[in-house]
Amino acid sequence: MKTVLVTGANRGIGFEICRQLGEYGFNIFLSARISENGKLAAEKLNALNISVDFLQMDVANEMSIKNASSEFRKINKTLDVLINNAAVLEDSNDITKMPTDELLNAIITNSIGAFIVIREFLPFMSEGSRIINVSSEAGALNEMGKYAPAYSISKTTLNAITKQFAAALRQKNISVNSVCPGWVRTDMGGFSAPRSVKKGVETIVWLASEAPQNKTGFFWKDKKVIDW
Repeated sequence: MKTVLVTGANRGIGFEICRQLGEYGFNIFLSARISENGKLAAEKLNALNISVDFLQMDVANEMSIKNASSEFRKINKTLDVLINNAAVLEDSNDITKMPTDELLNAIITNSIGAFIVIREFLPFMSEGSRIINVSSEAGALNEMGKYAPAYSISKTTLNAITKQFAAALRQKNISVNSVCPGWVRTDMGGFSAPRSVKKGVETIVWLASEAPQNKTGFFWKDKKVIDW
């Protein structure tokens, strides 16, 4: 049974990733910032006969990530798939007036947090493991406009982190990829979004379970490579 850790998984895209990979037979580690929310999500999945353990982790807090890594070490399991899903979208939509804290919060949560999570959980990963960073086309430089500047910049940074880790881990046969799930109907995406959560996680689940292992260092949408 393969093991996957999904960050920010108490709702939305993260929860659906856990549900689908659980149906594939993965052993799920669901992480969330707020313990009560994470435990409730784990209970819902357990009720569906999906094997889920909760791991409290605030990706905006380095010590919280290190504590989660220490807790995982006690379990003595190999981590086959790591999915960095946790993110925030709290944007003023005007970079000319954007407070510094707004940009810092987005970068710390959406990109630096993913970097620390990869670094701290990498010791549990071996040859053939997979790392998947949930990004956005908002972070693609060729598509970028003025939409959500803090969020967009943070996702560009996440894509750069993806490329760096992919290059560093290629010889160890650990694949690292970014994914754009599209505009999905979640609390973050809003309920006018055109995509269902099920459709949004399709490529993420494919990369975690079926995609060729040698596909690494790419930016994906709908199982196709897209431009950075």
